Amino acid sequence: MRILGIDPGLRTLGWGVIESHGSRLSHVANGLCKSDGDDLGERLLSLHDQIVEVIAEHQPDQAAIEQTFVNKDGAGTLKLGQARGVALLTLAQAGLPVGEYAPNRVKKTVVGVGHAEKEQVLHMVKLQLPGCQPKGADAADALAIAICHAFYGATPQARIKQVAT
Repeated sequence: MRILGIDPGLRTLGWGVIESHGSRLSHVANGLCKSDGDDLGERLLSLHDQIVEVIAEHQPDQAAIEQTFVNKDGAGTLKLGQARGVALLTLAQAGLPVGEYAPNRVKKTVVGVGHAEKEQVLHMVKLQLPGCQPKGADAADALAIAICHAFYGATPQARIKQVAT
C-alpha cells in the first residue's frame, strides 16, 4: 500500500510518501510545495498544481491529511483551512481514499506522546523510516501523518474518515 501524507499549509505544504507492507514501513519520497502567486487564489492554485504533480509521480493508493486545529489567530486558521480544502479537493479528484487525523493523534502514534515537539517528530520519523531525510519540518510532519494512516486507516476499502485524539 502506497500512502501519501499531507501536512497542509498556505505558504508551505509538506508531503511524504511511504510504502506499507503489513507492519513494515519504508520511505518513498518527501518534499515541500511552496505556494506561488500574488493573491490567495493564485497561491491555492499553485498548491493544487504541485499536489497533482506529486500524485502523478508517486501514484499513491491512499492519502492522509492532518485535521485543522484552531489557534489564536483566526485569520491564520482560515487560511490553513483553505489550503487544506484545496488539498482535499485535489486528493478527491485523483480518486484517493483519505484519512483525516488530529495533530495529537499523529504525534501520539509516531512519538508516543500527543504534545511532542517538531524535533521529536522528525527524530522518530527518521527512526521509523531508515534512510529518510525529510526536506523540512513540514515534510517530516507529512511523513508522520502517512505513518499514522498506515497504523489506523490503510485498508483497501478505506474512505474519508476522521480519527480524533
